[in-house]
Amino acid sequence: MTRFQLCIAFAWSLMSTSAVWAQTPADNYPQRPIKLIVGYVPGGSPDTVARIVSQRMGQILGQSVVVENRVGAGGTLATAQVAKAPADGYTLLLGETGQLVIAPWLTKQLSYDVMRDFAPVGMVGTTPLVLVANAKTGIRTLQDLVQEARAKPGQLNYGSSGNGTIHHIAAEVFKADSGIDLMHVPYKGSGQSVPAVISGDVPILMTSLTVVLPFVQAGTVNVLGVSSAARYADLPNAPAIGEVVKDYDYASEMGILAPVGTPAAVINKLSNALRETLNNAEVQKQFKSGSIIPRYTTPAGYTDNLQRNLRKYEQAVKIAKPDVTN
Repeated sequence: MTRFQLCIAFAWSLMSTSAVWAQTPADNYPQRPIKLIVGYVPGGSPDTVARIVSQRMGQILGQSVVVENRVGAGGTLATAQVAKAPADGYTLLLGETGQLVIAPWLTKQLSYDVMRDFAPVGMVGTTPLVLVANAKTGIRTLQDLVQEARAKPGQLNYGSSGNGTIHHIAAEVFKADSGIDLMHVPYKGSGQSVPAVISGDVPILMTSLTVVLPFVQAGTVNVLGVSSAARYADLPNAPAIGEVVKDYDYASEMGILAPVGTPAAVINKLSNALRETLNNAEVQKQFKSGSIIPRYTTPAGYTDNLQRNLRKYEQAVKIAKPDVTN
């Protein structure tokens, strides 16, 4: 090789090295499948959301996004595992209100801190909660419920999916703000609580619209109110509890988070893919069929949301005083 050829080869080598140095961590990301961890059982709202989102995000990113269910301890087991995962963008969490902003106020020995151990990617969506009554009770409105509860203080029961769940806490805040006394009957998940209100074992239930909607449509239960500040578009005749209780706004919110330390460029690439996913017409159609409201936020927006909700649920848990084992 001549001296000239050696110089040319050396110059190309320098250019190639500079190009590698100039690359960001996201340039070649992802190079293998991504795991999206869900801390709840298959078939529930978080699992449904994860499976809808993962398919479209995988197409956008050019790699499979594989949903894994790691069930236990109300979602906190999966959260703790993802918090300790490598910060490389290949292990993500589909987080939900209970494990992210309620659990910190219920469990003294929680092994993770949401704001310290995670890098939020973005919000994904919300599922409305509804306060419903068995149709045979004759309770059709919030006013009916308040009147009957005041006439029979402590004698009217309501069900929830368990102590310390968002359904329990939202109902207890409603009780406190309405000045009524209802007796709480906790069940082990909506698989038990929904049949209980259908059969009349409990006259009232706070639950997710997703799981009770077929019975609403069949007329088996009456929707007294949606646990939000504004009405839900698909139930225009059902009042928002926020219309009668000031600042009342409770919903199950879901978002994607990565372990803290994940490169900002990777977070941004995931966030952009999530935004594109939620703007997809087919994804929006699938969300609607499950009574899920798409709601995208940037990483910074989701961070702010988590901080606000941590403060809100700290106060809500103090009101509810759930009887849970720490």
